[in-house]
Amino acid sequence: MTTIAAPISIDAFGLTDKGKVRPTNEDHFVVADINRTVDIRWGSLSPDALINRIGTNTAHLLAVADGVGGGPDGDVASERTAAAVLSYVGSAAVCFNELDTDREHELLGALENTVLEVHRELLSEVSSPNVKAPATTLTMVLLIWPRAYLIHVGDSRAYVRRRGRVQAMTRDQTFGEYMVSAGAWSEDQAMKFRTAETLASAVGGSEMTPSVGLIDLEPGDSLMLCTDGLTKHVTNERIEEVLAMAVDARTMTETLLADALNGGGTDNVSIIVARGVGS
Repeated sequence: MTTIAAPISIDAFGLTDKGKVRPTNEDHFVVADINRTVDIRWGSLSPDALINRIGTNTAHLLAVADGVGGGPDGDVASERTAAAVLSYVGSAAVCFNELDTDREHELLGALENTVLEVHRELLSEVSSPNVKAPATTLTMVLLIWPRAYLIHVGDSRAYVRRRGRVQAMTRDQTFGEYMVSAGAWSEDQAMKFRTAETLASAVGGSEMTPSVGLIDLEPGDSLMLCTDGLTKHVTNERIEEVLAMAVDARTMTETLLADALNGGGTDNVSIIVARGVGS
């Protein structure tokens, strides 16, 4: 008798808050299910055959975008960038089932091009070379179980929790991180200089270089995406502790938001948590 693995459902939730200091919220986030369904009305195929041939019929888009403070219309940039990614994924003529290597590269390339298009549009709308374009970070995951496709720009972050450990999936695209990577600064030096927080890459910024990647997930894994309003006040150890809780994604998200606000809430904060749950 063949044992069929239980299907995985995705428990996902997101929140955003302007924090305790900023007068407005320039963050935007989206959690969306994108369905490519196959409705079998009658048939004699076994469940195992259906799983192997059809695979998953739902993709999940998770994205956070943090409008750059101090610039014009950061909220506009973050909203347009998140909406553009959602629009592409929602209308893409791509089957999310059984993506082979070539089609995976095609999908990642199309997602990257969508971000580049928004970047060019934001820059093209600037009327004077002395005026900054609206700019934003973007961290997004397109989850097609078990694979998570990542596009990252700026200093928002994505984490994965696996087998009790939380690991960063992204590296901040900041001047400080660049200097540390180049060996010009130590980690301690980077923490002392205010310029270390300056973005080296942003959608709508003077430089924009998306980081692209993918990871295979396992049942029980969790993903967490956030803007820096969370990581300014909540340690990696605390993030790991919350993601280890035996609670749903909503409770984890609400707990992390409360921690960020209780820690000072000096910036806008957006958080998404997604868990693979066996049904």
